[in-house]
Amino acid sequence: MLVHRITARWRTSLRIPARLFGNVSVIGLGMVLMAAVVYGLRSLRFDLGRVSEMPERSIVLDRFDKELGRIHGENREVVPIEAVSPNFLNALLAREDKSFHHHPGVDPRGVARAIYQNLKRGRLAQGSSTITMQLARNTYPLEWSPPPEPPRGGPWNRFVYPALWNLTKPAPALREFDRKLLELAVSFRIETAYSKDEILEHYVNRIFWGGSIHGVEAAARTYLEKPARSLTLGEGAMLAGIIRAPNAFSPFDDLDRTRRERDDTLDSMVKYGFATEDEARAARNEPLHIRPPDRRIIHDTYAMDAIRRDLDVILARENIKLGGLTIVTTIDKNLQEAAARFLDKHLRALERRPGYRHQTRTAWQSLPPDNRPDPAYVQGAAAVIENRTGAVLAVVGGRDADESKFNRALHARRQVGSVFKPFVYLSALDRGLRPDTWIEDGPLRPGELDHAPADWSPRNADGKYYKLVTLREALMKSRNTSSVRVGDFAGIANVAEVARKAGFTTELPRTPASYLGSWEASPWEVASAYSLLPNGGTRYRPFLIREIRDRSGSVLYRTPPLGYRAARAGAAASVSSILETATRRGTAAGMRSRHDFHRPAAGKTGTTDNFHDAWFAGYCSSLTCAVWVGLDQPQPITSGGYGSALALPIWVDVMKTADRLQRYKFGPIQHPVEYTSCRLCRFSAKRATAGCEQAGAAYDDRVPSGLLPAENDFCTIHPLRAQAVGDPPPPPRKQPLRAIPVD
Repeated sequence: MLVHRITARWRTSLRIPARLFGNVSVIGLGMVLMAAVVYGLRSLRFDLGRVSEMPERSIVLDRFDKELGRIHGENREVVPIEAVSPNFLNALLAREDKSFHHHPGVDPRGVARAIYQNLKRGRLAQGSSTITMQLARNTYPLEWSPPPEPPRGGPWNRFVYPALWNLTKPAPALREFDRKLLELAVSFRIETAYSKDEILEHYVNRIFWGGSIHGVEAAARTYLEKPARSLTLGEGAMLAGIIRAPNAFSPFDDLDRTRRERDDTLDSMVKYGFATEDEARAARNEPLHIRPPDRRIIHDTYAMDAIRRDLDVILARENIKLGGLTIVTTIDKNLQEAAARFLDKHLRALERRPGYRHQTRTAWQSLPPDNRPDPAYVQGAAAVIENRTGAVLAVVGGRDADESKFNRALHARRQVGSVFKPFVYLSALDRGLRPDTWIEDGPLRPGELDHAPADWSPRNADGKYYKLVTLREALMKSRNTSSVRVGDFAGIANVAEVARKAGFTTELPRTPASYLGSWEASPWEVASAYSLLPNGGTRYRPFLIREIRDRSGSVLYRTPPLGYRAARAGAAASVSSILETATRRGTAAGMRSRHDFHRPAAGKTGTTDNFHDAWFAGYCSSLTCAVWVGLDQPQPITSGGYGSALALPIWVDVMKTADRLQRYKFGPIQHPVEYTSCRLCRFSAKRATAGCEQAGAAYDDRVPSGLLPAENDFCTIHPLRAQAVGDPPPPPRKQPLRAIPVD
């Protein structure tokens, strides 16, 4: 109406074309305004806060803030714009959006130029997206999507939904046009909400650079092994040049194409005034130091595997998806790497022994990579735990996490053998026995033990039997028959309860063979259980994650040491004293004589039947370490494959490394226990009587106060009617020495 009123008195030759042009212009303007309203309203459903929210890898640190690796999220490290080299920023603007600082999110001249070029060439040959538009496209799902599909069945699914689909499904060209208009609307909103520097910062952190690489910092470190702030002009032009087709122009795949894209970017920088010709010429002659192939593979570790498993329990799904967290662990990176190195070193030495008959790791590695079966070479595992906190310093689940993902430190359930014996003795000491109590060591007699098969008769490893040995000698020399009698005195239910409190998760079979470790546990459990012995009976829950912080530094999670009383302090101190002696005169004496480790330490070897499993578990004043060696499919490892020969050398090297690091105490193993002098009987472990004196069985002992026999708890063996020391001695009796009775 307005056009018609304005042109009403014009000559016909002017009025008709004016009205035609005016009507078209008004209609076009109306359509533009209508589209602006519609797409402006549609853009309101997108949360602008998501522009700055980018999934990135969470960084995992060891206890001394050394990086262990990155997990979860995308391979991205968000950095502020100040941490990005101006060389890259200028190259990016020259390549992608030279008018970035002068347009409101859309470059009209760029749009006009793109339309002209596309019409001229008859195809879509040039885009017109600004950096802001690309940021919108990379942040939000702007593509057309079909209506939600209804539940299956019913007339809706057969008739209504197909009709709705056909009505709302636009042609590909219309879908692209719709996406572009929505992109424009969102871009205008972004420009009003963020400054130019903020938009540029979010964009450079979102750029996809091929493979799993997102953001300029990750690209610079992945391709060039340097931070984004240190990029030279040539390197910045290279990274900007490959954005257009990152997989096609990747320097890992085709360095010549990468150089061409770099040179094209440098030409654009000269053309638009971002660099001089001399600077560009120098940049073209600059060599590109691309990360070499041998450093492009990110190697997995068993420590990171264990950390991932804990994080899956601790973190919510949203935290894992977004990443960007700082995860401070208890791992000591130096000790972790040393433990893995020593494990493989000693097992390679084992494989080189004359007559070794199993697959070697070298033989497996020589197989064609695309035709390798699961490795069958000898494996091992180790776990190192801090005694006073339960913090895990190292967890090695095998010889190479890239070759075998199975984490044996956590999940290998193997027979523990003699490394369980200290907990049998712990239970017996808790019930009244003493280290110098005499125990019968001869072969077990039929019917001597309840719940034992009639033909079950374990043998001592050296094939020798003694009439009597002290409890100390029985554990120190790992005697089997006397250990079974000690366990029978304690009772299987009590031994099972001690095992449960020590952290073993396997339910002990209610058979005497359990006293000899005929059941299964993991190296992680063994290490944790042993840590209660130098702690005076207190066990701390083993843990790997000390603290988790979000991007702003706020603490999301923190755990203190969590300890509880697992055994009486006096019993733990007594067992620990015996195990310390075992490293000088017992089955672990090779620690001192052959392996030259002379720090205060205690421990126990373990070897299962037919040399299927070799163990050593031991501790110093601050650290406990358990080592297992064996084959994944249980079979004899090698002739003479005792724990003292296969596992102990690994333990010694790990502990020597911990000592050299000078971060952990290796002083005397101390037990804050009060002792009381008492005269006891060597057979009954009760207070001695005159009969004990006459039989030569009485001795002086220093007993932990919590384990001291009651004042009236006298020996019932010498004589049958107890008589206190100092009373008139009974008449002599001819009575052979007997072992303590078993319950």
